[in-house]
Amino acid sequence: MMTLQQAAELNHGGDYEVVVVGGGPAGVAAAFAAARMGAKTLIVEQFNCLGGVATAGGHGHICLYSAWGSKTRVVGGVPFEMARQVTEAGYGHYNTSQTDFEVEGMKLVLDRMAEECGCHLLYHTFFCDTVVEQGRVVGVVVQNKTGRSVIRAERVVDATGDGDVAARAGCAFEKGNEKGNMQPVTLMFTIGGVDWKRVCEFRSSFGPGAYQLKDVWKKAQENGDMRPYQDQIMGWWWTPTRPDQVGVNFTHVNFVDATRAEDLTRATIEARKQCFETIEVYRKYVPGMEKCYMISTPNTIGIRETRRICGEYTLTRDDVVNHRDFADSIGYGSFFIDIHGTSGPGMDHKTWRPPAGFRYQLPYRICVPRDMDNLLVAGRCVSCDHEALGSIRVMPQCGVLGQAGGVAAVLSLRAGCAPRALDVASLQAELRAQDCILDENDIARANPEV
Repeated sequence: MMTLQQAAELNHGGDYEVVVVGGGPAGVAAAFAAARMGAKTLIVEQFNCLGGVATAGGHGHICLYSAWGSKTRVVGGVPFEMARQVTEAGYGHYNTSQTDFEVEGMKLVLDRMAEECGCHLLYHTFFCDTVVEQGRVVGVVVQNKTGRSVIRAERVVDATGDGDVAARAGCAFEKGNEKGNMQPVTLMFTIGGVDWKRVCEFRSSFGPGAYQLKDVWKKAQENGDMRPYQDQIMGWWWTPTRPDQVGVNFTHVNFVDATRAEDLTRATIEARKQCFETIEVYRKYVPGMEKCYMISTPNTIGIRETRRICGEYTLTRDDVVNHRDFADSIGYGSFFIDIHGTSGPGMDHKTWRPPAGFRYQLPYRICVPRDMDNLLVAGRCVSCDHEALGSIRVMPQCGVLGQAGGVAAVLSLRAGCAPRALDVASLQAELRAQDCILDENDIARANPEV
């Protein structure tokens, strides 16, 4: 934490109404929403592109836009625009519940969206510290090639994923499960030279529910061809715009605290080894991948869990499972409780798969830190328990939370009140004006054919 007096000694990096730290799905949605409302808005991003794990993380796949196991769309706003625009640009494919895309194409689309809405961008820039005065965040300290500087802000949205801004401001937070263990990290990678039709035929030969190919990886390990870092496919992402390429979600590194550079370094080195080992296994054991080769590993490793900021309300597993309604709803979640093994490969025993049509509301209060003003959090660092995080951490839901944060930042400025005191009805009205989906009536309007 830094005071204004201390920050005055630094270079002045500009004055903004809204500063969003982090340009992933949550940050993009927050900043685009704020900029479209006329606020002078800046995204501070450590990499050279927007999109976060979708781009810099090489994921190439975003889901879930629909209610679980159905075609009923429950996500609108900026997250849905991302899917629509990358598809219309010819870089991806959207099929109601998910979008698969070329990573480089998504980078271009998001740059263009930022330009169109007048959102300022600052790439290659690391967040360093939070400037706080009398219990209010008033700016952030950043570091880049220009040097270290302070950026003044009337509102800040923490979309770092790790809750870095909130933590540096002194906000309370939690990490991990009851033992303090967090979900493993994964380095995505993209392979080429794949005969996707043959791969699908091979996969389907194992029958319904066997798409994870557990028996294949078990055999590879028994034969000494694979170390036991994984026991099932977490995702093979394919788009018809690049028919011989597949994005691979398979590597797993446990016991990592991704708020520590030392842990991130160790995990990245280990995960990259797993990437290349995986290719050898695929060549030997998966028909259609005999000639596959490495195209790329991404700039950053994929992080599922770090800090969860303590907010005005904490979303729980019970809220999710029982699809509790909230008067301050800002949108929907619909993903299963997806918890990767916190102490080994595969899935954790707390994983829960819901019935078809499952969705639940997300309350605004989980975006509001309970002990700091002028600050909102969005994405996987919002206020929730370890198991609820397993559902809301996916990219469309991060975008839903981000858009609400960006809108709340602007509306609270206009109203001259702290974000926690914002009239929720005004927030919900503006979100609906931005094509967000907040309740069952909105779902019906967004799905007239269902």
